[in-house]
This record gives sequence, structure tokens and C-alpha cells, in this order.
Amino acid sequence: MTATDLAPEFLEPLLDLLRIPSVSTGNAAREPIDRAATFLRDFVRAAGGEAELVGRPDVNPLVVGWLGANANGGPSAKTVMIYGHYDVQGPEPLDEWETDPFVPTIKDGRIYARGASDDKGNFWPLLYEACEMFRKGELPTNVRIVIEGEEETGGFNLIPWLEAYPHVEGEHCDACIIYDSGSIGTRPTITIGARGVIAGNVSVRTADIDLHSGVYGGTVPNALHVLMRALAPILPLEDGRLPPSLRAGIDEIPQTERDMWDDMPKGERAITRVGGRMLHPTSGERYYEMTGWEPSIDVNEIKAGDPRTVIPSKASAHVSMRLAPGQRNRDMIAELERLITDALHPAAEVSFKWYGGVDAAGFSPEDPVLLAARKAYANAFGQQAALWRLGGTLPLLDVLKRKNISTVLTGFAGAGDKIHAPNESYALESLSQGRIAARALLQEFATL
Repeated sequence: MTATDLAPEFLEPLLDLLRIPSVSTGNAAREPIDRAATFLRDFVRAAGGEAELVGRPDVNPLVVGWLGANANGGPSAKTVMIYGHYDVQGPEPLDEWETDPFVPTIKDGRIYARGASDDKGNFWPLLYEACEMFRKGELPTNVRIVIEGEEETGGFNLIPWLEAYPHVEGEHCDACIIYDSGSIGTRPTITIGARGVIAGNVSVRTADIDLHSGVYGGTVPNALHVLMRALAPILPLEDGRLPPSLRAGIDEIPQTERDMWDDMPKGERAITRVGGRMLHPTSGERYYEMTGWEPSIDVNEIKAGDPRTVIPSKASAHVSMRLAPGQRNRDMIAELERLITDALHPAAEVSFKWYGGVDAAGFSPEDPVLLAARKAYANAFGQQAALWRLGGTLPLLDVLKRKNISTVLTGFAGAGDKIHAPNESYALESLSQGRIAARALLQEFATL
């Protein structure tokens, strides 16, 4: 597929959006964030819908909009929430990009730009199609639009907004569509769940100041050594599974999900195609179990000392844990602190700073909304959708689950898109599939 196969009124606004460097990570500038949010607000308004920017001045704005059903719906029309995010990761390292990350470049059937896949390009077909159906008087459902500007940094604005939803008296949400996921191979895919997460810093102190290693070495504790030993009890075992107390509370895996794994690409291929190496000989065969139904822990960063002969007096590690279905983030935070504290050197002090926590969330493939989505995909693409469980985390999924808003997490990102990395891209074919899927879902949800 080439750019000429896509309608210019569909493609050109997306390219304009990709040109806005709406980075939310690091020391990001606020002006591009506001510009991207305003761009999307104005796009919805230009279609005839309602839209506004919502949130405190110190947080990145939510774009919240409304498109009323205008085709065969009337007062009894269903309401569907659609979600995406306009913020992006920073483009660093810049020297590894083959093109400017904020000058979208189309080549070999793909758009290259930061956000091309995650999530501007992925979400754009859903937003565009809803607005286009509304313009033409073909929209069979009400559409509540929610576009976030802090997905890459924690959703500080979105989660309180969702917790308080609905904000309009009498509004009831019958389903939610999230375009922030991908496809398994060439098959349209519905993600039925995601793991939870907790993350934070573990810090230890062993002295008031750094000490000379020649004068004090072997007589005082080294903060970095103390931290490494304190972290040891929480680290994965040889096969990748966590120690027993950190696996507490995991739900039993439904046989229907185990059966789905037979229809998925081999786990070893999923690991090796991105340049990964097998942790254990069984990692490939257990890939879908480990990334969907087992917790995992990673030490993401350690900071301590200097490259000189000192004994560090303080050290800190950033630790993240993915939670399996059934586990509760508060329970796991307490257990992590217990294991680390019990292993701590008696002369050391430890402190913890956690950045919130999110439980795993998912929806049954037999949920009426999921069944409707599966039917829509079968009709639109002539094949059954693949179903899988995401190893990552979407905080809003936990809130939607608690509010009984059945959700279709989908999208058309691919393994070759390189999200969060240099040379991120998105296939033009994925844009086309996204439009087809969006129309099919909205039409099918009108019959719920």
C-alpha cells in the first residue's frame, strides 16, 4: 500500500499531528502538549461534535468530546467510549533515527515518526471514522471521546476523570473501545486483559558520607553491596518464576485461554524475533503463561557511587513488578517490603517510594461486548479475531473493569513498529485496517 491509496483528508491531518512533538516524558515542554490537545479538540469540533480540554493547569489536558448518534439510534442509542493518547515517548537517542522523528516520512509502505504507532497513528483511524460517520449522518451510537496526554507518564489526569465518570447526568456507557494494542501476525486481534503493575524506588543508606575504600574497606558496609543482597530475595528463580510468596493470589488459568495459546505464534519466535535470548530452556513453551498469568520483577536501574575508590554510603534501585490476574498491588507492595527489609544488613537503613499500583484486569471472551466485537471482526475481515492477554499494563483498564464498562482493547500495531525506540513506524495497511475495524465495531455495538 502507498500513501495515494489513503484519502488525503484522512492522512494529512494525521501527518500534521505527528509533526507536533508532544513528548510527556523527561523534562518535556508543555507547549507542544497543549498544541496536540488543541489540534484534536478542534478536529472533533470541525466534524460538528462537542469537545473541550479538561484537567488542572499542572497536568496535561484530557481531550473530552461527544458525538451524538444520528443514524437509526434515537434516544435509545447505545453509548460507546473511545480512548487513545496523544502524548509520546521522547525520541532519544536521536543519532539512531534515520529520519527526523517529528518530520513524518513515508517509505516502503510505512510512516516513520515518533508516535506513528504509539499511539497517534494507531488511534487516529478510530477517532477519524467516528467523526466521519457523524459528519455523514451515519453514526449509530453515541460516542464519548477521551484522549489522554499522560499515558506515557502515569495517567494522573485520566484516572480521576474515569473514577468520577459519568460527568453528565443520565449518561451510561455500554462499551469502550481502546486503540492502543496490536495484531498477532496478520490477524486482527482483541486483547482480553492486561497484567497489573507496581513500581518505585528502594533506597538504602549505610553511612553519613561516602568513605575512602583504602582506609575503611572491609570494615564498613558498602551501600551498593547491601542493596544487591537485599534485592536478591525478590529476584526471579532460574526458570523465571518469582519466589512463592510473590506468586500468592494468582487466579487459575481458564482452560479456554490455554486453548487459545495453540493458535498463537510460538513463544520462542516471539522472543527471538526482537533480538531477545531465552532465559530458560522452557521459556518459549511457557511464554504466554509467563507474560499473561505469572507475575514478573525487574530491577530497571541502580544508582550508587562514582567510578573512583570510594565506598558508597547510599544506593537506590528502581524496581517494577507486573502483577498476575488475582493479585492485589497493596498485598504485593507489603510483601516486597518485607522480603527486602528482612534481608537488609542490620547497619543499614531502607526506604521505599512507590508510584502507585494497578491491579490486573480483563474481560471474558464470552462477555456480550467481546462477542459483538468478535462478530464485527469476523464480518469485516473474513476471519476470526485472535485473542490474547497483554503482558503490559493499562491503568485505565482496571478502572473500567471496576466500573463494569466492558472494553475491547485492540489496534493494529505490529512487532516491527519499534514503539519507544528509534525509527518508530506504522504500516499504511494498519491505518486502513483501523478504519475498517472502527466502522464495524460501532455498527455492531449499536445492536447490543
